[in-house]
Amino acid sequence: EGRPTKKVKGGFLVDVMGVEGFLPSSLSAFKNIPDKEIMYKAFKFKIVKVNNLRRSIILSRREAVQKEKEFAKDKIWQDLKVGGVSPGTVKAITDFGAFVDLGGVDGLLHITDMSWSKISHPSEIVALGNKIDVVILNLDKESGKISLGLKQRLPDPWQDIEAKYTVGSKLKGKVVNILPYGVFVELEKGIEGLI
Repeated sequence: EGRPTKKVKGGFLVDVMGVEGFLPSSLSAFKNIPDKEIMYKAFKFKIVKVNNLRRSIILSRREAVQKEKEFAKDKIWQDLKVGGVSPGTVKAITDFGAFVDLGGVDGLLHITDMSWSKISHPSEIVALGNKIDVVILNLDKESGKISLGLKQRLPDPWQDIEAKYTVGSKLKGKVVNILPYGVFVELEKGIEGLI
């Protein structure tokens, strides 16, 4: 840990436990940050070079930030459990689903796991920037892939379907699709029948 004490040509001088270090601008990661938010504030740095003759050290904030991100990702991976619920933010939408940021790692919410009802596009359920709670369906740390579900947070409408709809009973429904081979009728959200 160190505190920048002076801006000099090509970077900053940094006090690291009483030892003066040099932080080159190229390794500072302070782009677009005002000097008043940098000077005398504590930051973590990585020592990239030590010169005993000159009694000086070269620092990198960029590499320290990268390391912090890796630690944060590892922590998230440790906290995630299959079957658990995690908050996330929708960061991208494609035709096949949505990518959800779980706080540093991304998971895929596939279109088939968004709703018990049939949908034609993920934008019917989610929008960019939406904060949603998702169920962790599968984790593969080696490939970095996480499968997420949204519909799994709601009861499966097909559970105990035989008790709800008995053979021979008369029902009212809503026509939702007409095709050459028949008509699809929605009895309730997620339950469709074919005539």
